[in-house]
Amino acid sequence: MSVTTCRTMKAGFTFAFALCCLALAGVHGDSFTVLQAPEFVSFQKGEWPVSGEKVPDVVALTMGFSIQEDLLWPGLQAGPLFQRPRANVLVVVRGVDSLAFPQTVASYPLENPVPFTLDSVAETVHSLFSEYTPVVLQLAPSEERLYMLGKANAVFEDLPVTLQQIRARLSQDGSVLTSLPLNSLSRNSEADLLFLSEVQVLHDITALLQRHRHLAKDFSPDLYSLELSGLEELSRLYGKDSPQYRDATAILASVLQKFGEDMYRLYGNRAVVEVVTVKTFEAPLTRKSRSILESKQISNPGSPYNLAYKYNFQYAVIFNIVLWLMIALALAVIVIAYNLWNMDPGYDSIIYRMTNQKIRMD
Repeated sequence: MSVTTCRTMKAGFTFAFALCCLALAGVHGDSFTVLQAPEFVSFQKGEWPVSGEKVPDVVALTMGFSIQEDLLWPGLQAGPLFQRPRANVLVVVRGVDSLAFPQTVASYPLENPVPFTLDSVAETVHSLFSEYTPVVLQLAPSEERLYMLGKANAVFEDLPVTLQQIRARLSQDGSVLTSLPLNSLSRNSEADLLFLSEVQVLHDITALLQRHRHLAKDFSPDLYSLELSGLEELSRLYGKDSPQYRDATAILASVLQKFGEDMYRLYGNRAVVEVVTVKTFEAPLTRKSRSILESKQISNPGSPYNLAYKYNFQYAVIFNIVLWLMIALALAVIVIAYNLWNMDPGYDSIIYRMTNQKIRMD
């Protein structure tokens, strides 16, 4: 074998190895996964990447809301106008690029993982459905960050907020410690308890909704935004090759799968459940937290004069009813006027017909 042939084969192997590395990097990158979605919300299966800053726009479009800029992403197709999901649940998992879910609707690579919030979507929900008091829940247990609005103030007031409350919840009845296979996880480690406390919050949310099923059957759509960082703490403490991290990853994938199925069922198979997995955000996210008692109802947060809203969700229905009723009445008036104008009193009117017969008899 000549030297030139050996060099050619070596270059070919190097190029093939580089392609394999690139392929593996694409497969194991951050992801945006749709766990549950109704049939009328059409997510197309493919490898189209979605930017982290566009995730709120995707959530808004799935709920039927308009966005400021067009979303040039083929993963989500336009759905029917009069069918919208009753809830959207977004779970952000930090510290892992992907989770092995048993069943999903679609999964897409996540590029440019910058911090994002659903504040714009929450404001849209509250502005359009303020009179129906929708449920808006944004929660990050690790940062003790909480934002509740609407009926969430009354339903989730018993939900543990601080880490101390959540850890105390782990020792009460109905704790996930009695049902989860902890394996290498310890009840005495702070990082392990942080991860388990986030799992407990997911369990408590579905338990509270099962006790208040009327929330999932009302007219207004609900919004849930949860951020979990327990895996990130476990990876820092034990490393990503540790048995604790592997066990926690398997537990979280199973818990999120069941959480998505429970939320989907509670909302009558009309809920969208998404999971964003990201190793780390490119910039830290800071938000001002709010307590349950600090959240208050306001009629119109966008107007300092307490004016009525310019748009209501029932506007399209009322407009169509009034429009077609006016058209029908206008056509009826035209037809009646035309017939009266061309009517012959001697033959078409019974009054003149009887008068003519009486005159003849006289």
